[in-house]
Amino acid sequence: MVEKVNSIKKIARCAGLVYLLIAIIAILANSFVLESLIIPGDAATTANNIMANELLFRSAIASFMVLVILDVVVAWALYILLRPVNKNLAMLAAWFRVVFATILGIALHNFLSVLQLLSGADYLKVFETEQLEAQAMLFLNAFNYTWLIGLTIFGLHLFILGYLIFQSSYIPKIIGILLVVSSLGYITDSFANFLLPNYADYEALFLLIVAIPAIIGELSLTFWLLLKGVNIKHWERRVAQAQNADKW
Repeated sequence: MVEKVNSIKKIARCAGLVYLLIAIIAILANSFVLESLIIPGDAATTANNIMANELLFRSAIASFMVLVILDVVVAWALYILLRPVNKNLAMLAAWFRVVFATILGIALHNFLSVLQLLSGADYLKVFETEQLEAQAMLFLNAFNYTWLIGLTIFGLHLFILGYLIFQSSYIPKIIGILLVVSSLGYITDSFANFLLPNYADYEALFLLIVAIPAIIGELSLTFWLLLKGVNIKHWERRVAQAQNADKW
């Protein structure tokens, strides 16, 4: 049992550390790289930015690939931590996160297509420059919409995760509540993108709906796991209850 307790402590710290890495890499790749290169509605400037900073753009692609891997690691760690609460729901939450990571990986194909279109290869000379730039912008937008589908799945992951944490007794209930609120933000924003033709008019509002709860909820979980881990006494009690109920 001592070895299992030590292992759980390490897994909790690992989950917190990986979650922190995900937050840092996502902010750097999306907010500081992509948003500095991609100018919405301006295909020519965007194409010029990408080709003038090709290595930076490629670094963003590599960063997202790292995120795919880290999300799978977090899915595994959170499943181990929350399995005593409800094994089936913990597994479902893990699968939702793995599916999200898979969708993100698929979405990255659009970035590789952008590089091909703007590569200047001989076989592309049959297209006008404006046509290539427009197609590149189309692929950039396709990445965003594919990612939105993934974020809907991610929202479902957070909803179940928040419920499990609320029920756990070894991670503060308030974190579970914050994650549920965050999940509703992700889901609302994604469906608003799909349903509202004039979404751009309300984009700032929806970003606040998503960003503020997500930052508070996910960072709360991150730093709690990293600094506090789990309440081992309560975790052991939930393990014993699960074993007695044959849910382990």
